[in-house]
Amino acid sequence: MSKLLLIDDEEDVQYSFRRIFDSPEIELATASSGEEGLKLIPKFKPDLVLMDIRMGGGINGLETLRRIRQMDSKLLVILMTAYGTTQMAIEAMKLGAYDYLLKPFDVPKLKDIVANALKAARDMKQVVSYQPLLESEDYDLGIVGRSEGMQQVFKVIGQLAASDATALITGESGTGKELVARAIYHHGKRSGQSFLAINCGAIPEQLLESELFGHERGAFTGATMQRVGKFEQCNKGTIFLDEIGDMTPATQTKILRVLQSGTFERVGGNQPIKVDVRVIAATNKPLEQAVAARQFREDLFYRLNVVRIHIPPLRDRREDIPLLVNYFLKKFAREHQHAPKSVATNVIKTLEKYHWPGNVRELENAVRRAHVMAKGDAILTGDLPPEVTGQPGVGAPMPSAASDIAANDAAALARQMFQLARRDPKLKIIPTVERELVIQALKESDNNQVHAAKLLGITRATLRKRIEKFGIQRELKIQ
Repeated sequence: MSKLLLIDDEEDVQYSFRRIFDSPEIELATASSGEEGLKLIPKFKPDLVLMDIRMGGGINGLETLRRIRQMDSKLLVILMTAYGTTQMAIEAMKLGAYDYLLKPFDVPKLKDIVANALKAARDMKQVVSYQPLLESEDYDLGIVGRSEGMQQVFKVIGQLAASDATALITGESGTGKELVARAIYHHGKRSGQSFLAINCGAIPEQLLESELFGHERGAFTGATMQRVGKFEQCNKGTIFLDEIGDMTPATQTKILRVLQSGTFERVGGNQPIKVDVRVIAATNKPLEQAVAARQFREDLFYRLNVVRIHIPPLRDRREDIPLLVNYFLKKFAREHQHAPKSVATNVIKTLEKYHWPGNVRELENAVRRAHVMAKGDAILTGDLPPEVTGQPGVGAPMPSAASDIAANDAAALARQMFQLARRDPKLKIIPTVERELVIQALKESDNNQVHAAKLLGITRATLRKRIEKFGIQRELKIQ
């Protein structure tokens, strides 16, 4: 559950917020003055503070913000003002506010800003472990892997922790580049300051430069007031630029200037602004090829590529798949508040054979789907997505070619059994085949009778009768 603290002396605003954020996932507390809000913060421990700049009595929003930053530099604050042209909001942003809103509120925009701020707050508070102990459950986020490639990633993260060097993280989509960036931040010297993540590929080209560097009033159509960008907000902290290969040449030039001199200008401005920000960048594109094709600045590439971390694709570290499956199952068990489900041996083998074009993200989704589809306390092959198993999906008809193969195999098996019966008149075909099917079903499901019955298409009670009839339980124990 996320905790929001609203500091505003207007009862109508407090009432509106209670209605807007009436959700079981959000707990809202209110304070009518800066002094009251400061007293409430240590007790309530909010994830995000929304605060009016101008309040009737006592200290104003700016002074309250200064004291909040002294109490907890990671606590995000969104300022609210009914005075869109005042410099007070801009000064608040310079003091470290996450964002500001104009009254009256645009509710969808308010919800979007709050959602983004809560994600940023989680990014700063949830420490990413890069050597999680899978036997323990006292961690929230981890980069899992014991393969040689991942061990090399862990070593570089540890080496980066003691420096402020710019880092470039490369790897295919879904390999966990943002987790690595957050691990560098959490274990680095700036862990007590802000961390902001920007997906350069998700922001429209014309807005990205303004998002990063801010803009002056009148800089372009719709720029009705001055805005502070992410670099200025993140002064003294760390900024993560994801998918940096999607940046336009103009934005690349400004990023280069920040890395070289620590200065930039807002869009439409001519006053240099000095900042001290650590930059971590990531891309799934081969930047060397982009440089050769003159699509990415060569000098910026070398500035970013001070320390490089390459995350191998999952298909190149298949030995990590059992660890990742274990990790995800424990994670889902915590989410649903029940014991982790087990996994049949053949499920792990199936997962290890798949090529995983979506990497760890795809594996997590596959395990989550299997976790939902499993009817008992164990995950079977049939619970996996059809693209992983190569089998038709739930409710999909079996292709005629597959049906023909199955029928031909069954007919061939029947002919072999009849040949054995002719050589051995004492052989009883149906009991022999039935007994062997029960044994194989139990082996396939790791002796889980519920899942074995499901494989055979019979009830669990019928399966128990067959186990007793054929003495199979004794035989399995001997094996």
